Amino acid sequence: MWDAQLERAITLTQQARRIHVFTGAGMSAESGLDTYRDAQTGVWSNVDPQAMASIDAWAKDPEPMWAWYLWRARLASEAEPNAGHRAIAAWQQLPQVDEVIVTTQNIDDLHERGGSSHVTHLHGSLFRFRCTICSRPWKAPIDYPDQPVERLTPPTCPLCHNPIRPGVVWFGEPLPNHDWQRAESAMTNCDVLIIVGTSGVVYPAAGLPRLAAALGTPIIEISPEPTELSDIATLSWRSTAATALPQLVDSLAGLT
Repeated sequence: MWDAQLERAITLTQQARRIHVFTGAGMSAESGLDTYRDAQTGVWSNVDPQAMASIDAWAKDPEPMWAWYLWRARLASEAEPNAGHRAIAAWQQLPQVDEVIVTTQNIDDLHERGGSSHVTHLHGSLFRFRCTICSRPWKAPIDYPDQPVERLTPPTCPLCHNPIRPGVVWFGEPLPNHDWQRAESAMTNCDVLIIVGTSGVVYPAAGLPRLAAALGTPIIEISPEPTELSDIATLSWRSTAATALPQLVDSLAGLT
């Protein structure tokens, strides 16, 4: 079964010049970053994660959320890109490929550190910060805690003196328009779509692959278990990012 899945994946990708990789939490799982719930260590062991992802909660008391996100950033910064991240970066170096574009729902920077050049973050990034009110980007260094703490005071914007917030998308907030447009363009212009490690239940991001499906674009899903997107996949490959992607890219490299 494994060989048949790999062979099918090679057939679907070997002529593709524009590859779009759409990733979710499973992409980073083999780097030790399963979901934001993993940040529930120590002082957050009894915290509802959704309470840490709301603009209303931030407005009421930003200090616990600032501490939470800085600790998550610390964990993400210490994680290493896995073989799947590196395989995506290697794919863009193959001579028959024009571009490999990554659209991710993840807020870590493992794709970039793994070597990918074109990465769109639909849900923002742990490593970008801006003013809560005027959206002025925060350029000064951020000190990440060495251990989880219950509260930290965010810095204030030099322009309007409101608190600096994490540059992630919280519940009820719209996705960044520019990033959404880039993702839509990649979905509608790729020769093959690779879906990796996403359950397909978080909307509106989960609706994007259906744009490619409507155009008849070949779709390869890489996931250990069936997902809400399995029904649109040309091939649903029961594997993980760090296992399947290196095998696929190494095989394609061998065909050059």
